Amino acid sequence: MSRAATVERNTLETQIRATINLDGTGQSRFDTGVPFLEHMLDQIARHGLIDLDIICKGDNHIDDHHSVEDIGITLGQAFAKAVGDKKGIVRYGHSYVPLDEALSRVVIDFSGRPGLSMNVEFTRASIGKLDTQLFWEFFQGFVNHAGVTLHIDNLKGFNAHHQAETIFKAFGRALRMALEQDPRMAGVMPSTKGCL
Repeated sequence: MSRAATVERNTLETQIRATINLDGTGQSRFDTGVPFLEHMLDQIARHGLIDLDIICKGDNHIDDHHSVEDIGITLGQAFAKAVGDKKGIVRYGHSYVPLDEALSRVVIDFSGRPGLSMNVEFTRASIGKLDTQLFWEFFQGFVNHAGVTLHIDNLKGFNAHHQAETIFKAFGRALRMALEQDPRMAGVMPSTKGCL
């Protein structure tokens, strides 16, 4: 059964198409107008072994806010569609990832309940021209539309690029773990409630 999806989301601020394959090989293609976000999305693909193809035409002449937030929303919708009824998945995923002096932990639950706890104190207000506050907007959009509980903690780091990269690499690894098919749970809902 294919765990792939394409979602299109069009507003007056952004026009986005996101295609994902949860059982991919980490291939990626991006055209978003936000270069540093593309670098971070590539971490999700590569470390999550998730194929990602994302095109966004946004109002970047204003700033990157709408594009970053709406990509998070659209990606969340694509994950919700691709994961389907969640039967047989591990459900929970976690990862610690270091990069030189930086270390981050990400924990995710495909619970059906959106919730974000993000404890990150970026050491700079921007990385390149990307406002670091927009990472929260990206993840908030994702959790609201994927229906996941997500905890992100940057435990160490003084280089903002390293802080962000460890977060996105850990996010990719946690997604990979949570979405793995557990052969002992084949066809079984990973919840005592019987639904997620």
